[in-house]
Amino acid sequence: MWRNIASNAVTLLIVALIVGAGLLGWAQRQFSGPGPLTQAICLKVERGGSLGAVSRTLEQRGAVSSAVIFRLGARYSNRDGLLKYGSFLITPESSMVGILDQITAGGSSTCGAEMNYRIGVLAREIVLREVEPVSGLYVELARFSPESVPETARVMLEDPDLRLQVTVAEGATSWQVVEALRAADFLSGEIGQVPSEGTLAPVGYEVVRGADRTRLLAEMAARQTRTLEDLWADRAEGLPISTPQEALILASIIEKETAVAEERGRVASVFVNRLEKGMPLQTDPTVIYGVTGGKGALGRGLRRSELDRETPYNTYKIAGLPPTPIANPGRASILAALNPDRTEDLYFVADGTGGHAFAASYDAHLKNVAKWRAIEAEAAKSKQAQ
Repeated sequence: MWRNIASNAVTLLIVALIVGAGLLGWAQRQFSGPGPLTQAICLKVERGGSLGAVSRTLEQRGAVSSAVIFRLGARYSNRDGLLKYGSFLITPESSMVGILDQITAGGSSTCGAEMNYRIGVLAREIVLREVEPVSGLYVELARFSPESVPETARVMLEDPDLRLQVTVAEGATSWQVVEALRAADFLSGEIGQVPSEGTLAPVGYEVVRGADRTRLLAEMAARQTRTLEDLWADRAEGLPISTPQEALILASIIEKETAVAEERGRVASVFVNRLEKGMPLQTDPTVIYGVTGGKGALGRGLRRSELDRETPYNTYKIAGLPPTPIANPGRASILAALNPDRTEDLYFVADGTGGHAFAASYDAHLKNVAKWRAIEAEAAKSKQAQ
């Protein structure tokens, strides 16, 4: 009798182990295999949120087949206490382990709303946008000046989970960047001296609310230093510039002379050709910088007296480069300065399309100038007629 009982017990134990192993295997497949989600969602994890609440949300929204398995998997992998707050884009068929990786690894949010504080050459603006989960593309919600915030945008701006970005436009001056950062109420800390012109990389920077302004400037400077070092190492041979600083100066002039990306290399060739021939650069943006000191746009045309005055930045009067950059150039302009197109061009003038007409001889240049003057006259005539 006891032998039968023992035999049955062993049999039941074996069955239980087999069933348990089967369940464990099934749970492991559920945890690591493709998930049931058919359409991307944006998962928001609140500050101080619990894994239990998140797992239930995932189950309710069809991202996981079982909240219990999700929690057990997190516990088994020792990540149940590593939950990070933020907004995370969960793509179709994401596995439980993949979702767990996203919400415990930290880093920038991948969906939800974002505020982009843009520091431009002429003005500052705030752009609010949000990722549309299905397409993964940003949808613009609002655009406005920091000085006139719409009431409808204030609630979103006060959201503690709103992602923040500061973007510096190519061609903005260091003074403009500093003034904009000082005016940004979501940042903290005092700024001492304005960084040297040209030393700040004009790109986008992810920040957090209360980020230190000085540290952000240091990050901008470090980024520009790395860019300049990388591109300087691969510069073309025989350039009439001998130091990275001279490259930065030339790049800043190129940045201010054209907004057409395809033209940068050719504009660079004009200035390189002039430097090689000992000709004055004769570029208005350097003269303007000498007048304004980089403190905002001139807002008018240059006066004859300003063009005739000899200053370190008047490239109609001085030979070679001005003493400093005249703005913060982007990577593309630095690349153009160090690897210019090979042309015979010595002149360029606006062509009425937003770009420029180039010429290798003065006579050809005069013809291009005459065409531009005719375009200007026609535009002025049309404006008067309106």
